[in-house]
Amino acid sequence: MRSDIDRLMAERDLQAIIAAGGEQQNMARAYLANGVDIHGGIVIKTRGSAPALLVSAMELEEAAKSGLRVVTYDDLDWDKIYLAAEGDAVKARVNLWGKIFEYFEVQPGKIGLYGTGDIGHWLELTRLLAEAYPNYQLTGEMGKSLFDDAFLTKDADEIRVIREVADKTSAVLQATWDFISAHQALADTVIKADGTPLTIGDVKRFVRRELLDRELEDTDMIFAQGRDAGFPHSRGESDMALKLGQPIVFDLFPRQLGGGYHHDCTRTWCIGYAPQPVQETYNTVMQAFQVALEAYGEPGQPTHTMQEAVLDYFEAQGHPTRRSHPGTNVGYTHSLGHGVGLNIHERPSISHMVKEDVFEKGNFITIEPGLYYPERGLGVRIEDSFIIGDDGELVSITSFHKDLVLTLKG
Repeated sequence: MRSDIDRLMAERDLQAIIAAGGEQQNMARAYLANGVDIHGGIVIKTRGSAPALLVSAMELEEAAKSGLRVVTYDDLDWDKIYLAAEGDAVKARVNLWGKIFEYFEVQPGKIGLYGTGDIGHWLELTRLLAEAYPNYQLTGEMGKSLFDDAFLTKDADEIRVIREVADKTSAVLQATWDFISAHQALADTVIKADGTPLTIGDVKRFVRRELLDRELEDTDMIFAQGRDAGFPHSRGESDMALKLGQPIVFDLFPRQLGGGYHHDCTRTWCIGYAPQPVQETYNTVMQAFQVALEAYGEPGQPTHTMQEAVLDYFEAQGHPTRRSHPGTNVGYTHSLGHGVGLNIHERPSISHMVKEDVFEKGNFITIEPGLYYPERGLGVRIEDSFIIGDDGELVSITSFHKDLVLTLKG
């Protein structure tokens, strides 16, 4: 969490960290700036000091919402720097960074560079800065970064927001269930009042409106039916009509409107009735979900042990897994879960392939077993999001029910 950042900097021998980038949403920048992501802004934090936000003067009022010390490029005499460079924009930018190091009293040594932006721009800029300011070593990270470590646990304010997003997401699931159930069927096809088929595109448009009404936004939901449900990340085909008795994998992972914390949950539905193969697979996945919950012990437990309990169960039921059949695209084909936060995928990883991650108080994670057999027209996944509380208990914050059969009432 944010209170760990100075410790994480010291472990990496970083004198400062900089979260920079362009106009894209930038999770490192937003995290340091208390959720305020000023596009084009730069957040600078020296070890032992509070972060500061450097922005265009046009962004001054928005930047102030961060609660940070806000500095504008005018405070650094950007116009004079640019004029002194006689129109050489690259030279001016390099000279500006010298002024940044001086103004924010960045001590010589290692500086961690984080954020989202144009790869080529930042690759060349760091080369030029190394030449111009040899006392500073701008460095990146591969693997588990400082922000990966910070994101691992959420503080009380973050958890409050996460719970709000979870409640709104569950409300959208209920609204979607009710929307579909209000329709009728003609033969095996769900139809609208005008007699035309209700399509996946119709449902997705409904979901997006419901999300927006709750100040949430879609991040490319999955609503996949039949054979498509057998591919874990198939988004579904917008023009496909909803059919009775076919499994639908509905994976909804919205975030706060404009960028912010996510929620992540999946339900599998069958409209009208569930054929025996779907019901049996659903029952197996639900049991795997229970196996995962029972495999949790306490904070400090390696996360891979939960995945291994589910692997043991699925394999005992005769299903291939990525452990028993490496590279398989049928059966149980993915990890059991992952961390969630400002990014939809964060650490910890709940995978038999990742041995170093452990459960911690403050984790916000998913548990999502599934089975996939596309050539049988079959896919099932069930997913809740969980928080590990201060008492060490694993608590679901996804309140929407897990019923399989969605009955039409229109």
